Amino acid sequence: MSGRIFTPEEANALLPRLREELRGLQEMTDEYEERMIALRKKRAEAGTRTGGGPVGGDDPFFEEEGRLDFMRMEIEMAIGNFGRHGVLLKMIHPGLIDFPALVNGEAALICWKEGEERATHYHGWEDGFAGRRPLPSE
Repeated sequence: MSGRIFTPEEANALLPRLREELRGLQEMTDEYEERMIALRKKRAEAGTRTGGGPVGGDDPFFEEEGRLDFMRMEIEMAIGNFGRHGVLLKMIHPGLIDFPALVNGEAALICWKEGEERATHYHGWEDGFAGRRPLPSE
């Protein structure tokens, strides 16, 4: 285990900021998915009407594809920010964040799931979410 090690107090102190960043990331990914679906539908409709590719060499989807590429880069940066905080973002929807920690002297992950007020559980590095147990002090 390398990198930052969190106590339960440190994990919970960072949670408000992580929640805010998670909400922003969720909004970005939702918008990206909606726009990607809309673009696929438009491409399918245009292919049906024109018999395939763009007419006259113009790509009517170029601008939207560029926006989507930029959005994807923003999403990747936002995901990377979790790592820069020293935490592991396991899921975006619903939010699931692990904090590297030592519990009872053993390497573990303090685990927080969206909807929980505080991080009150942990699991081993190999156990995953299914192996969650209450923190000893909780």
